[in-house]
Amino acid sequence: MLKLFVGNIPHSSSDVQLQYWIECRGFRVESVEIVHDRLTGKSRGFGFVTLGGDVDLQAAISVLHGRRMDGRVLTVNEATPMSGNSEHFPPDGKPSPLQPPPHSRP
Repeated sequence: MLKLFVGNIPHSSSDVQLQYWIECRGFRVESVEIVHDRLTGKSRGFGFVTLGGDVDLQAAISVLHGRRMDGRVLTVNEATPMSGNSEHFPPDGKPSPLQPPPHSRP
């Protein structure tokens, strides 16, 4: 299964609408997750799509990237594992307070 990052999704779109949009372009969709803001619940304009079946990654990207959905040009790339700020988010998902850097004494 291939997992794609989809950016610039119209904020009014739902998971079902994105799934339908991709399936209409000839791909079988296993799952869709549009990311929403934790506080407001509004779409952040990007999401992840897992494609099913025997699909070539570059072929899927070339078909979907740059296409319009409700007037917005989508960005489609291979999804990559999240990295970077993970040390600030413990397994419970709640951000921990950032600690100031230790002071160095000469």
